[in-house]
Amino acid sequence: MTSLAPGYDPKSFESRLYQQWEASGAFAPQGDGPAYTILLPPPNVTGTLHMGHAFQHTLQDALIRYHRMRGYRTLWQMGTDHAGIATEMVVSRNLAIEGKGETRDSLGREKFIEKVWEWKQHSGDTIERQMRRLGASGDWSRSVFTMDPMASAAVTEAFVRLYEQGLIYRGQRLVNWDPVLQTAISDLEVVNEEENGHLWSIRYPLADGATFEYVEHDADGHETLREVRDYVVVATTRPETMLGDSAVMVHPEDPRYLDLHGKAIRLPLTGRRIPVITDAYVDRDFGTGVVKVTPAHDFNDYAVGQRHGLGLINIFTKEAKIVSNAASDWHMNMTTSNRWENRNRAFSVTDLAGDIGIPEKYQGLDRFDARKVIVADLEAAGLLVEIKPHRLQVPRGDRSGQVIEPFLTDQWFVKMDGLAKRGLELVESGEVKFVPPNWINTYRHWLENIQDWTISRQLWWGHRIPAWFDETGKIYVGRSEAEVRAKHGLGDAPLRQDADVLETWFSSAMFPFSTLGWPDAQAMRERGFDAHLPSNVLVTGFDIIFFWVARMIMMTDALTGRVPFRDVYITGLVRDKDGQKMSKSKGNILDPLDIIDGISADALVAKRTTGLMQPKMAEKIEKATRKEFPNGINPHGADALRFTMAALAGPGRDIKFDLARAEGYKNFCNKLWNATRFALMNVGEATFAGAPQPQTDAERWILAQLDRTCAEAAAHFASYRFDLLAQCLYEFTWNQVCDWFLELAKPALNSDDAEAAHSTRHTLVYVLEALLRLLHPLIPFITEELWQAVAPRLGKSGSLMLQPYPQPGAIDAGAYAQAEADIEWLKAMIGAVRRIRSELGVSPAKQVALLVRGGNAEDAARIARFDAPLRFLCKLERVEAITGEPPAAAPAVVGELQLFVPLEGLVDLDAERARLDKELTKVGAEKAKSEAKLARFGPGVPEAVVEQERQRLADWSTKLAALAEQRARLG
Repeated sequence: MTSLAPGYDPKSFESRLYQQWEASGAFAPQGDGPAYTILLPPPNVTGTLHMGHAFQHTLQDALIRYHRMRGYRTLWQMGTDHAGIATEMVVSRNLAIEGKGETRDSLGREKFIEKVWEWKQHSGDTIERQMRRLGASGDWSRSVFTMDPMASAAVTEAFVRLYEQGLIYRGQRLVNWDPVLQTAISDLEVVNEEENGHLWSIRYPLADGATFEYVEHDADGHETLREVRDYVVVATTRPETMLGDSAVMVHPEDPRYLDLHGKAIRLPLTGRRIPVITDAYVDRDFGTGVVKVTPAHDFNDYAVGQRHGLGLINIFTKEAKIVSNAASDWHMNMTTSNRWENRNRAFSVTDLAGDIGIPEKYQGLDRFDARKVIVADLEAAGLLVEIKPHRLQVPRGDRSGQVIEPFLTDQWFVKMDGLAKRGLELVESGEVKFVPPNWINTYRHWLENIQDWTISRQLWWGHRIPAWFDETGKIYVGRSEAEVRAKHGLGDAPLRQDADVLETWFSSAMFPFSTLGWPDAQAMRERGFDAHLPSNVLVTGFDIIFFWVARMIMMTDALTGRVPFRDVYITGLVRDKDGQKMSKSKGNILDPLDIIDGISADALVAKRTTGLMQPKMAEKIEKATRKEFPNGINPHGADALRFTMAALAGPGRDIKFDLARAEGYKNFCNKLWNATRFALMNVGEATFAGAPQPQTDAERWILAQLDRTCAEAAAHFASYRFDLLAQCLYEFTWNQVCDWFLELAKPALNSDDAEAAHSTRHTLVYVLEALLRLLHPLIPFITEELWQAVAPRLGKSGSLMLQPYPQPGAIDAGAYAQAEADIEWLKAMIGAVRRIRSELGVSPAKQVALLVRGGNAEDAARIARFDAPLRFLCKLERVEAITGEPPAAAPAVVGELQLFVPLEGLVDLDAERARLDKELTKVGAEKAKSEAKLARFGPGVPEAVVEQERQRLADWSTKLAALAEQRARLG
């Protein structure tokens, strides 16, 4: 039989056990039970796993292991995501670090992609190695990378089908443009941050010598200003964009500007002539009530421009520099423009579409440099009215951190109105359920306010868009160039494939079915498409409900007619112990592998400060790290980290990870290890068959507790309450089994009653083996190692991973109700006596007497029945019933029963009297001071202060009464 090492050392068995598990093939779906499937949110191949991954992977693995033990054909679908933008950034940064002068552009598309594939191989292997170290029992043989041939074929098929259905289209629209990454990004990849800025007020001269009478009134309607003006004042937070203005706009009912309807403006610095238009979008009460309209560089202005047929003047290059006149993109809705001519002959298409008038001195300047020059020139020309500080929302790219520009480009889009309506129906009907349910509100809000989805990215790394252009610019979409040529009879005509790639979330949205072989019928059969779609649960963070969850629901329904999963369990984010987001700039990142295997202080400092550009920041982080971890991080093992994650997994709330909790759960693992060794030492080489036939109340009590714990565990798994699961298993393990049953078993194990001793050994092994099965989904390594030593005593073999999970009802717990009540009474008695011994400082080896008084007939019967275990476990020389007053003694109460431990021979009574007298004097003085303080309080003292002092007086009074009672017993 397997023997256990003297101490708990996770490094000695965790890696060994994982290799055995994986080699056994048990991670793959097996058996003939119902399917149970979890889809791993595929980590990006941009580095290593973080604490958030460790958290979610722990919960997913716990569910998989639990259902595997329940007899399900479990599939944890593994995979990694190519993460287009993020991966290109990482590889580009690595090229710069290598210092060979190579860049993305110098390498060219093919060689750069080769570099990315090299990085993917390195990073993907690292991620899988980390997941294995954590104990992830997924089916690695089926792992899918989002750019594997099978997944890529699915992406191409999906694009073609959606295009043929009219759901994908190519169009020219404003998009969020990252001038550093030089690609469009989605609304969800833009972080709007409130920052300090300015509001510039600028005079725009009227054209053609026009003037108007400008009148202002105060809030009461009294006239405060009347003058003739040949200009209007426009306020803007981005003066550089005025170069692209197509109009100025006023509210049609604003009395200040009625005379300007149909007039024109000469745009400052350019001389270009633009119209004054009217639109109810204008807020008359904000600023001057005159708004500049720049349709090519503002999303709201774009909508105005569409309504009024305004020209779209793009003044920026892809790098956010000012264009030359010749390079400017000019866009005009001709039909709408003709309406201007009909309304006012002053505005001709020729006039609007001519030279846009950007002065040469601005051309080629960065947008923010151009702003400085433009503001200076406006001031020099006497056109700058004022500059005021202003708080504004600044859009920044979540990857690059740079200010995003609304930019006019040709992009590919998915029409979202119909898809979003269907996606909402599937959740509202309950086909997909959110846990906790309140997250449906977040999901609903986004789908009800959705815009068409920009799916093209100006990158090289990703799924290239399956579209080709002929020499006239006509678009052909197909599964391959050969298919396009054959379908459209193009012969050898020159074709150019679209250079853009699809955004990462397009292929990720297909992960539920692209991993199952769709659309290839044979692959779908081989990979169990019908069995595993929909999956049972998706475990993910609330931060990607929009990015991923909603899009998977819509895409899976559109392309397969199914939902991707039944439940969506939403987790919080893992933060540090102070609730701060973990980030490199804060120096508070914890690597899960460092917690599992340990790390020195020097190595931890190096990890946290490497790559920081600012020496002061690095110095600050090093100082904080050495203060918090002077000796580095000790190894805790994977199980301690996993149990910590489960214990902190409250429904939908953020996780404050404190390493002290992991230390506590390492102690828990150590406790379990030592308890198992104790049990095996007492069992010896004995073996047992079947369920025990308990002979003692302690056995009946622990079996009833086991049955109750099994029921609780099943309920907590069903409701995804991992925190309650961890709590109930911790309580049962530490308190019921280790602290009590092992103690309560000792009298029987050491008695002359052979039958009771044998039964107790059987029950001890039976409960311990069941406990290891209960704990296995959360802490798989230690439970497997211990089970291999315990299981042979019950005639079991194999791997714990494939054993049945304990279910309630294995015993008739109801028949043990009286034993439960009796043992709870015995525990209360033992606890009371032990507290007295502890308070008096009595040596654990010293025998004491226990006097009992009062109680009822049941108490008397229990005292007689449990006389031997009471004396054995409490080190009592006798248990004696009394009716009169006890001698000087330390008291306790259990129900109606009064307990007394005589002090004679345990303490120096004279010394104890002297100590109590001194304490009484001290406490009495404090009580008197509190009374005097309350008496001095006048009516002006805050009620909170008065209440605080009242509580202090009550506390001193209670303590004084207890001391007085204790002193009286000593005579």
